[in-house]
Amino acid sequence: MSTAPYIPLTTLCTLYKVERSFFKGLNDNGLIEITTIEQAPCIHHDQIKNLEAIVRLHQDLHINFEGIDTVLNLLDKITQLQEELRATKNRLRIFED
Repeated sequence: MSTAPYIPLTTLCTLYKVERSFFKGLNDNGLIEITTIEQAPCIHHDQIKNLEAIVRLHQDLHINFEGIDTVLNLLDKITQLQEELRATKNRLRIFED
């Protein structure tokens, strides 16, 4: 089995300068999904962008896991509303022309 799309937690701990317990907490709160590959806990590379945002929120702003979850949900909602607004504006342009 190929492990290329998975990054071991030990590598991420070194890269982001956080403890393994940080990732366990994220996993327990449903913010990331940890997968065990060859007896090593890993994270899929598709989660890295989200993980980087989580680490920044935690380290720079000292936000706890529940706060991070709230911030990420609000950011998703903002993105959804922006897309909806863009679609609405595009539909209104039909009537303006």
